[in-house]
Amino acid sequence: MGLFAAPSFVRAQDLEYKMELGGALGGSFYLGDANFTGLFKELSAVGGVVARYNLNPRMAVKGNFVAAGIAGTTNGSEYRVPGDADIEFSRTLYDLGAQFEYNFFPYGSGGGYKRLYRFTPYVFGGMGFTYAGKPVDNVFTLNFPIGLGVKYKIANRLNVGCELSFRFSMSDKLDVTEATSITLEDPLNIKSSGMKNKDSYSFFALFLTYDIMPKYRKCNN
Repeated sequence: MGLFAAPSFVRAQDLEYKMELGGALGGSFYLGDANFTGLFKELSAVGGVVARYNLNPRMAVKGNFVAAGIAGTTNGSEYRVPGDADIEFSRTLYDLGAQFEYNFFPYGSGGGYKRLYRFTPYVFGGMGFTYAGKPVDNVFTLNFPIGLGVKYKIANRLNVGCELSFRFSMSDKLDVTEATSITLEDPLNIKSSGMKNKDSYSFFALFLTYDIMPKYRKCNN
């Protein structure tokens, strides 16, 4: 008498996936000597690609490559540069980075004992590189992003969400785009070290990603 093992296939909605690939679109703004506290001031466009590797339902590592505009002006600001001049700038930068994400709820579409949630807020932090080309100087610097977001699994393999990030650069030259704006590199002629008086920028973006690389397809009894 023989015993035969029949394959037991996992239902599509219960599959877990290792990675997500997709894109993001939204707005970007600058914080620095030409804009100290004005969130969403001089809003420009940001867009790019994102990839997320899901370590488990609570944790993920995300990579991004995006292009973004930043702009600022001292016109109308309480802060005045020496000489009482109005200085403005705009430029495009490129951001390549990676962040570690932590989900407040275990995220996924599997049911039953897994107790996964299709919706979760999350926080993240990491490190990246910023490049901004001439007209004055090429700027290549490190940045350190922190932020928060929410994501929702609208279908078995489709995710949408939005996030707000603040990216602290190690340069004070992101706002130097012409000879007149060189003043913004060190407007008060005060030498500093570390993160003090450095430029930063922020992204508010919507993203759409698609799950790839299933962890398993079937199990045999």
